Amino acid sequence: MPGRGGRVSFEQTVLPQLDAAYNLARWLVRDPALAQDVVQDAMVRALRHFAAFRGDNPRAWLLQIVRRAAYDAMDARGRIVSLDGTELGVADSAPNPEATLTQSQNLLQLDMALTALPIELRECLVLRELEEMSYKDIARITGVPVGTVMSRLWRARRALITNGGSP
Repeated sequence: MPGRGGRVSFEQTVLPQLDAAYNLARWLVRDPALAQDVVQDAMVRALRHFAAFRGDNPRAWLLQIVRRAAYDAMDARGRIVSLDGTELGVADSAPNPEATLTQSQNLLQLDMALTALPIELRECLVLRELEEMSYKDIARITGVPVGTVMSRLWRARRALITNGGSP
């Protein structure tokens, strides 16, 4: 990973994390266009502070910056904008229209259930289940103890199972 002179470059370290950054931003702000702005802002912040990065976990470091940028963007807007279900559609290679409709409805239900979760539960669930991050990394990103991360994950999962998203 070291670049010229043995130093790790921003491009080698941070750019491979862009997909994870956008994924977290999209799930937090619930608006694809705003998520792009959040990631752009986070990348500028990351570049500005890259000299302070010590190289232990670039993904967790960047996602922590993305999280802060997302919260700043939501504070500036004063609300969370919801996605419409069509943007979550996944191409289905099955020729069966009924299976395609069922899959689309399931994705819409999942989106609605995740949207219904309080943001602190949703962010932990997205980081763990979609980004496959460790409890320790989630705690670092969110700034809460590991026990709180575990509690939030339990509450989020319970809410999804029992109420379809309402805690």
